[in-house]
Amino acid sequence: MWFGVLGEFVVRRDDGSSVAVRGPRARSLLVLLALEAGRPVTVDSLIEGLYGDHPPGDALNALQSQVSRLRRDLRGAAPHELVESHPLGYRLAVDPDSVDAHRFERLAAEGHRQLAAGDHAAAAATLRQALDLWQGPVPVELGEAATARARAHRLQDLRLAAAEDRAEAELALGGHRELVAELQQLVAAHPLRERPRGQLMRALYGSGRRADALAVYEDARRTLAEELGNDPSEELAAVHLAVLRGELPPATRATPAPAPAAPEPATVGRTGPPAQLTTFVGRRDELERVSRLLGPLDRGGGARLVTVVGSGGSGKTRLAIEAAGRDPGGVAFVDLGGLRDGGDLPRQVLNAFGVREGVLNAGGRQSQPPDTVERLVAALSDTDLLLVLDNCEHMVEEVARLVFRLLTSCPRIRVLATSREALGITGEVLCPVPPLAAPPEGVSAAEALEYPAVRLFADRATAVRPDFTVDAATVAPVVRVCRALDGLPLAIELAAARLRSLPVDEVAARLDDRFRLLSQGSRTASPRHQTLRAVVGWSWDLLEEDEQRLARRLTVFAGGFTLDAAGRVCELSDAEAVERLTGLADKSLIEGDGGRYRMLGTVRAFCAERLAKAGEEEEVHGRFTEYFLDLARTAEPYLRSADQLDWLARLAAEDANLQAALHRAVRTDQETAFRLIAALTGYWWLRGLRGHGAVAAAELLRKVGTAPPQGLEEEYVLCVLNAAAGGEDGAGGGFTLQPYWQPAEEIMAELEWPPRHPFLTVLWGMGTGAPRPSALTGGPRRPDPWSDALTRLGRGHMALFGGEVDEAARQFEDSLAGFRSTGDRWGMALCLAELAMLAGWRGEGQRSMALYDEALESAGQLGAVEDLADLLCRKADGLVRAGDFAAARTAYERAARTAREAGAPALPAAVEWGLGEIARLSGDLTEARRLMEAALAGCATGWFAVEELRARVFVALGRIAEAEDDTARAREWHQRALNVMIGSRNLAGAAGAVEALAGVVLLEGDPEGAALLLGLGAGLRGISLDQDPDVARTMRRARELLSPDAYEAAYRRGRAMTGEEALAFLGRA
Repeated sequence: MWFGVLGEFVVRRDDGSSVAVRGPRARSLLVLLALEAGRPVTVDSLIEGLYGDHPPGDALNALQSQVSRLRRDLRGAAPHELVESHPLGYRLAVDPDSVDAHRFERLAAEGHRQLAAGDHAAAAATLRQALDLWQGPVPVELGEAATARARAHRLQDLRLAAAEDRAEAELALGGHRELVAELQQLVAAHPLRERPRGQLMRALYGSGRRADALAVYEDARRTLAEELGNDPSEELAAVHLAVLRGELPPATRATPAPAPAAPEPATVGRTGPPAQLTTFVGRRDELERVSRLLGPLDRGGGARLVTVVGSGGSGKTRLAIEAAGRDPGGVAFVDLGGLRDGGDLPRQVLNAFGVREGVLNAGGRQSQPPDTVERLVAALSDTDLLLVLDNCEHMVEEVARLVFRLLTSCPRIRVLATSREALGITGEVLCPVPPLAAPPEGVSAAEALEYPAVRLFADRATAVRPDFTVDAATVAPVVRVCRALDGLPLAIELAAARLRSLPVDEVAARLDDRFRLLSQGSRTASPRHQTLRAVVGWSWDLLEEDEQRLARRLTVFAGGFTLDAAGRVCELSDAEAVERLTGLADKSLIEGDGGRYRMLGTVRAFCAERLAKAGEEEEVHGRFTEYFLDLARTAEPYLRSADQLDWLARLAAEDANLQAALHRAVRTDQETAFRLIAALTGYWWLRGLRGHGAVAAAELLRKVGTAPPQGLEEEYVLCVLNAAAGGEDGAGGGFTLQPYWQPAEEIMAELEWPPRHPFLTVLWGMGTGAPRPSALTGGPRRPDPWSDALTRLGRGHMALFGGEVDEAARQFEDSLAGFRSTGDRWGMALCLAELAMLAGWRGEGQRSMALYDEALESAGQLGAVEDLADLLCRKADGLVRAGDFAAARTAYERAARTAREAGAPALPAAVEWGLGEIARLSGDLTEARRLMEAALAGCATGWFAVEELRARVFVALGRIAEAEDDTARAREWHQRALNVMIGSRNLAGAAGAVEALAGVVLLEGDPEGAALLLGLGAGLRGISLDQDPDVARTMRRARELLSPDAYEAAYRRGRAMTGEEALAFLGRA
């Protein structure tokens, strides 16, 4: 039997003849059963699949009737009853492989594995076979039920992933020209997917069409910015750079991306598993077990926490990476090996998801940022994801607490951990990693190669000696090596690397000598640990003295290193660094990838002991800290220039080293720590890593106290501001900032402007309010374009707060020009957002939307996901005022998705406010009230400077009460909004509440008072929002009840009030 559902519904007997299934319900029933072939489908699932949300009155009888019809049509097509009754429902009694959808999934998965293993020819053939099963664009006969649509989307996603995998395999085989047309069609059909774009660029480049390849990237950049407000991913940007430099090989072998369960229209950039440079040997059973445990429940899985446990060097990390590569959903990889402070764990995981705090509207001193764990929970609460936590053994308790919280709060995530011991959480499933099986002595070469330990040795040996084979002459020493090393993969790889300079029998003999010495030493360590230390020690002993010196000094690097960093920290010339790093890489003590090197954890631990014994720790760590302080100081001015993105990326690559240098400086050299914090502040805030330095800053303040070091006053204030950015919890347990604000305020009151650290101006304003007027008014232009632009931005805000709209616009325009001249996307986004708002106030809707779009592009280039959500909300607000509710709803929904991914719990409240306004203005007061009450609950945390949002919610609730003729309740809501804005000294922000109060006064029978309040609102803001539907309605009604002269006189009296007069009047109103 054969059942076809992929694009064409068909049922065929074994002889090839067709079977007619009559009626759409019967065909849909067969498809629902076929998609679960061999497994029972419940009655409820079948009824929902057939009838959706509108089942007939007697749904069970209706289903039984359809089953009877289907059985009649299928009778005789097979020797047995095809549709069987089951206690749970019904089952199609056939082999799943006789259904094209099941066969497709099996072949697609097999092709994906072949591609991952580097067997490109087999992968291409398998994936072609899988894709040929599709006879049309979408699966047919699935119906309109939600579950049916979900199945259709899943199959389409798998088809797309298989097409991309096949293209990857064909590219590796050199089929560039043949793929161009196919990839162009794929990109046209799915313009937001970046993987086929990168493949098309490679195909065009390999076909000699370099200009066309570059054009594909420019189109991708423009499309992603317009549709998602995002920048191209690092992977696509890397292909672009390779095309520009002419470095792209004609057949790039790339690790295939996991097939997604569903497309994500606006995804946060996650850190995936690192690419592997060697083949995966052995561990088939363990890999199958981990994959099965993490898989669906009906296939023996359902585990949400799997911990791969084993000794150092046993291959835990590689097994986890391979298992993650098999997973069909999204994967985020977090290496905890370089992490030393458990307090940094949540932020390390948060960074792996690309989740960054907003930089355009960062919370101030009165705004408590969310706890990092809460932010992580918010980002993952609705995400289907596999989180891989590698190297957990040195902070098991901290990892266990975090994982428990994530699993209990985020029902769709799964965790795969690697550790030398279990995490000890309820529901944890352990997957031990035993040694690789090694053969007994005396076996033949063919028999020995059946064992994974020997296959691993042979694979790694041929990498350094291509002519090496396991044959009759070499099998005995190879087996002796593998047995002596207890089947430990890392030990075997280190031994195999020695074949570059030694024959295999000598490697075996020297290992025998090493283990005879070991047997006389400590017996407290586990046998495997002794074995590993022995082989690492042996590799160490074979190094030249200068190589040993370099190896032990490299252990100070926490996150890999470049050639330049290694040379500076380890006191080598460029030529010496190249020669000796190459030597260590040849001996498998370090790994190189893309211009960076890293040392394996077990090797690093061994060499670090040697650094301590050599008495060089303080000296080398000092040079390490000095190097990264110099790097941070060098980068800082470039962060305010056209090279901003390049230097942000460079600092991001060194983030682990920068953190290590900072934490050590806090412990040993507080003055250097202050300088590092000051130099890194711009990087942290522009990258959206506001709380990144909070723990170190708080610890530094604890050590120094409330007396700032002489000459480091600005650095002290920046330290206070960074500690504040993490909140009381984010800065460390038991820490309170209160004692440190007073000395910071005293420093700022006496500071000569502009400060030495330009970002201090920005952050102090964010933390405490607008800069003091004397810092912004009068005097000559600032000494550099960026500082001058920042000063003008501050002047613009002061003018805006004072109701001087035209002056504010001039200052924002001048500031934007200055930021454009330096290339600073952060400053450009700030100015563009304010100018977009002002254009909207003036009724220039088209210009306002264009400015918002440009601001979105600038924020997207910085990777500031939270700012994208905020800007989308502000753009949607303008669309609501313009009456374009459909476009506004779309923008709000995009903002909500982006906010969830950013883990920004307060931004959805702004979305709910906006959707509530749409409901209110559309006349649905019940829905409007529900959304406003939800928004009020969501902005009650005090985070993200929510005072203005809370006031807007109060105004909206007042307008709802006003629409229901409840003037007392409306007045109460509007007065609460006024109190909030006056309390925050934002008189311009109070204008909306004053105008809302005018509507209540009008209902109370005082049109003259309403006209006065409308004028007062316009005066506070500096402009009248005549096109706002609420203001226009109140204005129209007041004019109808007053003579033109009376209206104008009252309106002018209100508009002429000074700020102090307005406050006094509102206090009496």
